[in-house]
Amino acid sequence: MSLTFESTAIGGVYVIDIAPIADDRGFFARTFCRSEFAARGLEPAVEQSNMSRNHVAGTLRGLHFQTAEAPESKLVRCTRGAVFDVLVDLRPESTTFGEHLAIELSEDNHRAVYVPAMFAHGYMTLVDDTEVHYQVSCEATPGTERGLLFDDPVLEIDWPMTARVVSDKDRAWNPIGSHDELRHLATETVPSA
Repeated sequence: MSLTFESTAIGGVYVIDIAPIADDRGFFARTFCRSEFAARGLEPAVEQSNMSRNHVAGTLRGLHFQTAEAPESKLVRCTRGAVFDVLVDLRPESTTFGEHLAIELSEDNHRAVYVPAMFAHGYMTLVDDTEVHYQVSCEATPGTERGLLFDDPVLEIDWPMTARVVSDKDRAWNPIGSHDELRHLATETVPSA
């Protein structure tokens, strides 16, 4: 009943599939195993779990990331409906810095995506009444959240539809002028109080 970890074009990002055991009741499957994550060098800590409910297809959340003072990895799964999930590599030393990966997560494919620390993350709902569940490696740290403008042309993300619902906060992130500006944003430190 082990999980299947599929590596992606961006190092450290994994798509994770379950191995359901089915019978006439439905199925049972493992969705997380600390030792299986640790064996692959992935952060297995879960300090916080979050869930979002989205009423309308075309709802966009993101692109969010934490500064280096409070980096967090995430395991993201869509438990109802479907999402177009996007990750942007913000690791300054990475050969794929500034590149993004998109994957569909849905209640039907039961997939999850492992988002390493120092990645921006967001998604767009593909159907109404969609829920997303996150397991996060650290508690939310006030003052360390940052974001990228979801439709910034520098990022070249081809969203599947026009965003219909976006928070004021997510519309207000500043566009970046270049990958050099993105690198500066990713490595900034939080001013001390």
